[in-house]
Amino acid sequence: MTFAEQVIRFNKNLELDISLPKNIKVLHPFKENPQVLPIAEAFYGKFYNDNRERKMVLGINPGRLGAGSTGIPFTDPKRLSEKCGLEIDLHLHEPSSVFVYEVIDAYGSVTDFYSNVYIGSVCPLGFVIEDQKGKVKNYNYYDSASLAKKTTPFIVDSIKKQLEFGIDRQTGYCMGTGKNFAFLKKLNEEHRFFEELIPLEHPRYVMQYKAKTKSLYIDKYIKALKS
Repeated sequence: MTFAEQVIRFNKNLELDISLPKNIKVLHPFKENPQVLPIAEAFYGKFYNDNRERKMVLGINPGRLGAGSTGIPFTDPKRLSEKCGLEIDLHLHEPSSVFVYEVIDAYGSVTDFYSNVYIGSVCPLGFVIEDQKGKVKNYNYYDSASLAKKTTPFIVDSIKKQLEFGIDRQTGYCMGTGKNFAFLKKLNEEHRFFEELIPLEHPRYVMQYKAKTKSLYIDKYIKALKS
């Protein structure tokens, strides 16, 4: 099977059967939106239709505006159209996606980047929470100790399955230098996914708090991924 075929099969078979904390729901883009799977299939078929070994970068979990709408981590509909050449009838904008595609531009091109890098998530399904006013917000797997504990077996199994796609296991990369890295670092010490795990600032953090100096973080990503 090609790298693309393995990713598509993985996405199709994602299941998380656990009891969730109050007001929290699973964000499962491949089952909730019939458009998402064909979009993801087109993307991976275009950029991953080979058997190349790739470096793996792990974000947190899908959010509503990026992977939640396209099935592709850190790729919102606007970037999917403008950068990847795949049209989608949505116009959502995710700041994290903006940063990631600036990294991709600095790397060389979309084709160059995805030929060498695979972006996944520590938890490949996301979560949302509804507040008292009925507003739905993204929720991270580590925002609740109970949720983190319940999702751990799913997370471990999911990472192991993705490593079989053809991942370079010498060095792994974690988006997030705080809770996401602490969680993944502990799992890596136990399961030895990678010989070395490198933390990189999360795109959302850069865009929200470090936008004026984002070029420094783009350079950090490029240096790490091309080392």
